[in-house]
Amino acid sequence: MSETRATTPVFPPGRYGRRRDGRRRWLLPVIFAVLVLALSVLAAVRLYRQYGDPDYDAKIVGWSDVTPARMTIEFTVRVPAGGSAVCVLRARTYDGAEVGRREVTVRPTGSATLVRAAESVPTTALAAVGDVVRCRPPG
Repeated sequence: MSETRATTPVFPPGRYGRRRDGRRRWLLPVIFAVLVLALSVLAAVRLYRQYGDPDYDAKIVGWSDVTPARMTIEFTVRVPAGGSAVCVLRARTYDGAEVGRREVTVRPTGSATLVRAAESVPTTALAAVGDVVRCRPPG
């Protein structure tokens, strides 16, 4: 039986590029992971401020007085104590096409935090459904 010795190969200089020294590079992946985490947190905070403010929660109660020229949308809005809300109302047809939109400011009476409102939305055709798109703080 013959014996084989394990030796490291010797390559001609400049022919195969620079050889790695065998150490793991961990700094670049860690910096990349921290950067991705920070950007994710910033995006989450921005989206929460834009869409997730629980202080301005609106619910549809119903709609009435539906004509080809207008629709009255009845809704409730939860606002912070002493505050008001700006709500975007929308009227749609059966197939979902928007036929009217209006922005209204809702103010509570006294120290109430739940406001019930009924606002008329002008429409361009007969509407079937009324929505509160969103409510936000004024300003």
